[in-house]
Amino acid sequence: MAYDGVPVIDAWMQQPDDDFLENEIFEPLMRWQDDDISLELPLDWTVQAYESAGVDTAVVSAWWGPDGEMLSNDHVADVVEKHPDLFVGVGSVPLDEPMEAVRTVRRCVNDHGFVGIRTIPWLWELPPDDRRYYPVYAECVEQDVPFCLQVGHTGPLKPSETGRPIPYLDNVLREFPDLTVVAGHIGHPWTEEMIALATKYEDVYIDTSAYKPKRYPEELIEFMKGHGSEKVIFGTNYPMIQPGACLDGIDALDLDEETEGLFLHENAERAFGTDLV
Repeated sequence: MAYDGVPVIDAWMQQPDDDFLENEIFEPLMRWQDDDISLELPLDWTVQAYESAGVDTAVVSAWWGPDGEMLSNDHVADVVEKHPDLFVGVGSVPLDEPMEAVRTVRRCVNDHGFVGIRTIPWLWELPPDDRRYYPVYAECVEQDVPFCLQVGHTGPLKPSETGRPIPYLDNVLREFPDLTVVAGHIGHPWTEEMIALATKYEDVYIDTSAYKPKRYPEELIEFMKGHGSEKVIFGTNYPMIQPGACLDGIDALDLDEETEGLFLHENAERAFGTDLV
């Protein structure tokens, strides 16, 4: 399976359970999404959406917030187990319990075979240089998996400052030079800051989840076509955006064949350190 003959990896998506999209924090997102989002999304619908779009691998994410698991690691593991040829998992952890967070990273990687750990800073209202993240960073380095997070403004009605790349993520990257970071949602309105960090640090990547290609900032497109060709990763943020809708706009970016391959799968495989297709 491939998009125009090129393998495709979606670096950020969710498979909602019965309660996830009904959480009141997502209500503002529903108002300005281009796509209609059903609150009921059976796994079979998701599989069909990805297969019809020509996506080879979807990185499905767990969510953990201050009130507990929103999409549990076990839920993600179950999704992966049912469709191992399509899905790989990314876990999440309780930031407010440092040792349990470390143990959870280990379980995610060693028991479930997850390929990364994701935390949503706006959900915790903690920037990524808060001390509560640091045990997780250290264990991600030990387990050789990337740390994934959201950067940029916050769609839900939460403070956006936690998503500003400089100084918060910059501080982390200086103190954890061996940490691989995949920063999702482009970083708007601080895209240039995110590009600066991806340029400055060898193991920092930007994923385009939550944006259709027609909404990619021009500076990001120029970065992809230039010295950042190995730094940008395709993502959707499904179910907020359908994979087919994201891929339909790729041709308009006018990427050369090599850059398109890097964007759609090769950079993701490098970032997650594994053969995902």
